[in-house]
Amino acid sequence: MLNERHLRRILTQYLEHYNTARPHRGLGQLCPSQAETGPPSPVDLAAHRVHRRTILGGLINKYRITS
Repeated sequence: MLNERHLRRILTQYLEHYNTARPHRGLGQLCPSQAETGPPSPVDLAAHRVHRRTILGGLINKYRITS
């Protein structure tokens, strides 16, 4: 159902993505949570599996690496 509660849930999910995962040009393609710590170390993807999680009904995808 589309109502104020739905809108708040969607906006909360997007704000979390915007501040923790989305790269920003003004921050050198880092997300705000990485701005102080710097970019993460490169990972050899051949030795890991990549899992995808959909966010906002598939509008955005979030990826994580596991062994």
